[in-house]
Amino acid sequence: MTVPHSTGTPAGDVEELEFYTHRQDPVRFSARFSDDVRKPERAPLLARQVTLSKGWRVIQYRLPRSAQGGADAYGALEREVSAAVAVERQHGAEPYSELFTRLVGFHLDAPEPFVLYKAHAGRPVAARQGALTVAEQHKVLSQLALAVRLLEDVQLVHRDINPYTVRWDGTHVRLGELYRTQRVDEPREAFGAAPWAAPEQRDGVGTADPRDDLWSVARLMYFLLSGRPGDATAPPEDLADFRRLAALTEGGAFAPLAEMRAAPAELMRLLNVGDPPAVVSSAPDPLGRARAEFDARLAEKRDRLGLAAPAEQEQVYVELVDPPPRRSLRRLLGGGRPPAPRPAPEPRQNGPVDVPLPSRPPLCPHCLLPVHYDETQLFTLDSKKEPRKLDLSAEYRPMHRQDALRQAFQMCPHADENQPHRLPVPYLTSGEPLTVAMVGSSAAGKTHLLAAMLGEIEQGGLEPYGLKCLPLNPEEHREYLAETVHPLHRGEVLRRTGQVRFAEFADGLLVTGHGVTRPVVFFDLAGEDLAQNSDVTRFLMGVGAFIFVLDPLRALRLPQLDPVRERTGLVQRDLGDEAFATVLGRIPRTGPYITAPAAVALNKSDLVRFDPSVDRWLARGLPAVLDERTLRAESRDVHAFVRHHGSQAWLKPFDDCARCTLHFVAATGGQERGETFPHGVRPRRVLAPLLSVFAMCGLLPGAELRETGV
Repeated sequence: MTVPHSTGTPAGDVEELEFYTHRQDPVRFSARFSDDVRKPERAPLLARQVTLSKGWRVIQYRLPRSAQGGADAYGALEREVSAAVAVERQHGAEPYSELFTRLVGFHLDAPEPFVLYKAHAGRPVAARQGALTVAEQHKVLSQLALAVRLLEDVQLVHRDINPYTVRWDGTHVRLGELYRTQRVDEPREAFGAAPWAAPEQRDGVGTADPRDDLWSVARLMYFLLSGRPGDATAPPEDLADFRRLAALTEGGAFAPLAEMRAAPAELMRLLNVGDPPAVVSSAPDPLGRARAEFDARLAEKRDRLGLAAPAEQEQVYVELVDPPPRRSLRRLLGGGRPPAPRPAPEPRQNGPVDVPLPSRPPLCPHCLLPVHYDETQLFTLDSKKEPRKLDLSAEYRPMHRQDALRQAFQMCPHADENQPHRLPVPYLTSGEPLTVAMVGSSAAGKTHLLAAMLGEIEQGGLEPYGLKCLPLNPEEHREYLAETVHPLHRGEVLRRTGQVRFAEFADGLLVTGHGVTRPVVFFDLAGEDLAQNSDVTRFLMGVGAFIFVLDPLRALRLPQLDPVRERTGLVQRDLGDEAFATVLGRIPRTGPYITAPAAVALNKSDLVRFDPSVDRWLARGLPAVLDERTLRAESRDVHAFVRHHGSQAWLKPFDDCARCTLHFVAATGGQERGETFPHGVRPRRVLAPLLSVFAMCGLLPGAELRETGV
């Protein structure tokens, strides 16, 4: 499918309009456009009627170029489309299709992104104020309750149910477009007017709850029957006068707090209306077989590692008052990196401030040989990147000394003169270093993902988890931000990583959390370098953790990805990632498994973001607290999704690594056009793989998190 040109077509003109259905199938129609209409509630989107082919009338809401300066408007449109797709997939067929404004299609990568809905039918229900028959009152109330229940079934809260957005055609109510929806349990965004919006929703406190919509239903029904809006914060005093509202009253729908209201399913029972989501669907889970395969492979891995199944562990520890020591995965595998040889102790440097040395000399990340901190061998870099010796023998001011050491380097004594290994001093003096390697073929998005990760860290993305980060070397970190992170945030496509003769880490951080400080360095090599056994990649044998970046364009057989493959020149293949295979074949193992922690990041997940398995994760932020159950649930969904739409070869890291989690991530959140991302970048869940790795390496609290991934 070709990219459509601007949809800002003059009224009356006919052109071809291309868009995607809720199944993400590309379609094309001839279209005639009416004049734009500005609706304040939909600003900055423009609305207009579109006549497709032989008279099919739809409503288009599009984001004009003039409103594309920030990510907020695009993000809101994307959330609306995500909600509309979820409802259309789950409830678009009879008998519930008339309860919602029907999605026709969308195109979020068009020059002016848009969404299409079926033209409205019926009139706002406010026109029937005081005029509904008894039978109509029952229909309106029961159908509104059913609509709220069906939205709850797809984990959505409408948030905009009132007499002016709900339509009535004499037979059905119809909720308005889902442009104000939130996911269940997301922090509430303040929205709505009294009395229609629940008090907690108007104030933006707590988390979104389906019972917010029940308040709106109750207020709407009271208005229709009484002719009055009623008190905005308390139940109306004359509720007893309206028998039709008895179920709402009994269910606490007028209560000011969501927790005091009955759940939608309970209201359905009080109304004596069937609850369709409560009936187990006979439709099979399309990923059921692949999910079962994940469960079997995980159980086999745990059995080979001598670990009990998670459910068995929980049962045992409930019964035992004083359980025996847990069989640790680290103990079974003998830890991670082999201990460095211990040389004879060297005299410490004299001075007013002693640098706290680690218990054993760290290994140079390049040559994997131990390097002892030696203050007589320090240097800094001048403006031309030339080394300049640093002499601190006469520096007695602690703060100045500390600042100078943060800026300083030491050469690895084992390196060739033509390829020096330059090590920041904090790498040698601040705890056991952790080396993280990004692995994947060329164009998989490793560089964009790493830049997105470090951009999120720069904005405090790790602080909610009790982690503080400082640059390993302030000047090099500043350069990485200026040359890589800032251009990405400006919407620029980053240059592909070039092949090198010597692997240098891209950036480094000092990560402190829960009493532990560790230097963390990130390697980002070209896919061509990773796919071949050479001296460039010998550092891989000492890497502490891996993030395998999986490209859906190469891995998944989904036809909806074909237009992007055609444009980018990438080809789907079943034999897996060459870089994965080469790297996994080179890393040392203990028994059948690689001991280094690993995470698989299904990057570019925005290309498949409307699939229910992907949308479940990508539409939400990271959890406030990291726990094994959530990590395992996401890994299960990713594994099943890749296995269902691709081959097992793409999941080789999970099969080969003792501890491995899988994640849906999107480094940019959109497709590039030329050298830019025209609608900006919106990183999604990019810290999930790194947090998982940190958990397995002991940087997050909770001993059980060290066994994340098994």
